[in-house]
Amino acid sequence: MISLLAKIFIRETDDRSEVRQSYGMLCGIVGIFLNILLAVGKFLAGNSAGSVAVRADAFNNLSDAGSSFVMLVGFKLAGAKPDPKHPFGHGRMEYLSGLAVSAAILLMAYELLRESVEKMLHPVQTQFSVTAAVILGASVAVKLYMAFYNMQVGKKIDSAAMRATASDCLGDVCATAVVLLSAFVSYFTGWKMDGFCGVLVGLFIFYTGICAARETLDVLLGQTPDAEFVAEIGRIVTAHAEVCGMHDLIVHDYGPGRRMISLHAEVSSDGDILALHDVVDNIERELKAQLACDAVIHMDPIVTSDDKISALKGAVTSVIGCIDETISIHDFRAVEGPTHTNLIFDVVVPHRFYIGDEELERIIGEKIKKRLGREYFVIMQIEKSYVGQG
Repeated sequence: MISLLAKIFIRETDDRSEVRQSYGMLCGIVGIFLNILLAVGKFLAGNSAGSVAVRADAFNNLSDAGSSFVMLVGFKLAGAKPDPKHPFGHGRMEYLSGLAVSAAILLMAYELLRESVEKMLHPVQTQFSVTAAVILGASVAVKLYMAFYNMQVGKKIDSAAMRATASDCLGDVCATAVVLLSAFVSYFTGWKMDGFCGVLVGLFIFYTGICAARETLDVLLGQTPDAEFVAEIGRIVTAHAEVCGMHDLIVHDYGPGRRMISLHAEVSSDGDILALHDVVDNIERELKAQLACDAVIHMDPIVTSDDKISALKGAVTSVIGCIDETISIHDFRAVEGPTHTNLIFDVVVPHRFYIGDEELERIIGEKIKKRLGREYFVIMQIEKSYVGQG
């Protein structure tokens, strides 16, 4: 159904951001329709059978319909063009809408748990209904379909919100299966399991809400970028022979399709500065064309033709590698004086490293003096990586 509707209402030749917005809104509309249909059916079935677990599942679908509506609005607002007050666009509205959905899910879970616990304390025998069983069975099939199309479209447009919706649908399948199973067990054994199953469904919904909230909060707070994305940036930048290395990569996420990056590219200090500037401009354009992100690159000149400095850098790198393989250095310089030589460089260590910064600085300084001699002084800046391990 989604594929057919997409062929009718979405033109793949449109702007990439408009196509993405159209897919998100289409899935939101379909989600609203299907979830409301399931909620009405389950509510009627729950009332006829006197089952709080079935009614809980109905309210779960109703909250899913609300989630689909919020997702629909979120995609619409996120697609708004940048303006003077919001030069980076409105892409984070998709994340905010996801956070609102998470809050609604948690509130619904609380209400369902409260009602189910009351049912456990005062159990009532439920009535088995073939109609209810058929409705719940149909719900499982519909939710499986919804999980499939949300996952497929989520991959197509690279939407974390839609992938989360797909996971939520799979969770709904499990929850509905538990309710259906409890109806059969209660009918054939007489055990009053309705309240217990309602608690299980409520706890599952609560867990889903927590996971959804954590995912949206991570991107809003600023999480580590995807490792494949970082590797692709490195591949594009270092594919140019003029670039000797890169460091200080920072990825800013202003919403799906609205990422900005900044980095330092190491180039030879002997090169033609105008020619190197042209190379950097070309890399920025390649990053935008291939990864759909705006890039700002700072050129870092390094000495590449001095064998002594190269040997010193190799020795320092070896010393630091013996301390921990996750540590790296960049911006290495050597300044010679009449009595001593200053070795100046930056050290990148992982977050929550097991050695404190001051202690690490002392260890590195002592090991370098032991390796190279007491006339070598170390001047270092310890920093953390913004893209994972140092």
